[in-house]
Amino acid sequence: MAIHMGTCSWKYDSWQGLVYPPGGDSLNHLAEYARHFDTVEVDQWFWSLFGADKVKLPDSKTVEEYLHSVPNGFQFTVKVPNSITQSHFYTHGKSKTAPIDANPHFFSVTLFNEFLKRIEPLAEHIGVLMFQFEYLNRIKMPSQVEFLKRFSGFISACPRNYNYAVETRNPNYLNERYFDFLNTHNLFHVFVQGYYMPAISEVYKKYSDYIRDLAVIRLMGSDRHGIEDRAGNKWDTIIDPRDKELPDIVAIIRALEERKVKVYVNVNNHYEGSAPLTIKKIQEMLKR
Repeated sequence: MAIHMGTCSWKYDSWQGLVYPPGGDSLNHLAEYARHFDTVEVDQWFWSLFGADKVKLPDSKTVEEYLHSVPNGFQFTVKVPNSITQSHFYTHGKSKTAPIDANPHFFSVTLFNEFLKRIEPLAEHIGVLMFQFEYLNRIKMPSQVEFLKRFSGFISACPRNYNYAVETRNPNYLNERYFDFLNTHNLFHVFVQGYYMPAISEVYKKYSDYIRDLAVIRLMGSDRHGIEDRAGNKWDTIIDPRDKELPDIVAIIRALEERKVKVYVNVNNHYEGSAPLTIKKIQEMLKR
């Protein structure tokens, strides 16, 4: 199947009745999830940067647990640790005038190889490894040219036995130079619907000719904290319907499928309020 559709992470108590049976607190949530969907986004390994000398990578116990929880054909889309993709340490809690500290592990081939070694048992289940970059201002990155130069040096030294996709949070980076770079290095684009990025329908219309073989669509939503307040940590209801933009997204999925492009659609609870219900809506629209 060319379209793989799943959620961003999977363990939510409020999905009882939607994905998990009522009262199923002690069950293997991933194994149960895999009965309903054929892919899921692994977000937990992204959060790995806790200091210059404190980087947390996947542990073997968790990797083995995931391996034995999913059936043949199940695919993970995995966010590469932010210890590799974060140019500087976070400044949460610091004043806006405080200096920012460079992350010594940014684009570290050595650390990336260690990460690949840790997740190697899952290799046949990994559909895509995603490099997610935060918004890079001029202080963090002088220019797009410099970013692509550094990225090129890094990716050229990395093993190529996985599919690699790239998510930028710089709207101004979405240009021909960027898509040429992806194709030159056999990388794939992550379409992000939400935050402050342009609508993926606009991006696809302008750069569809550059999309080859594989694409990731992440439906994230535009007001994370707002929908969290409204949801109250219950993700079993559509709170913020996106019925005006979903037809455009479905049209893109159809167009990519017709072009034989493998598509991973990752839906976040923050998009409409309940990722499983959003997926159900998309699946019904695809049948029409």
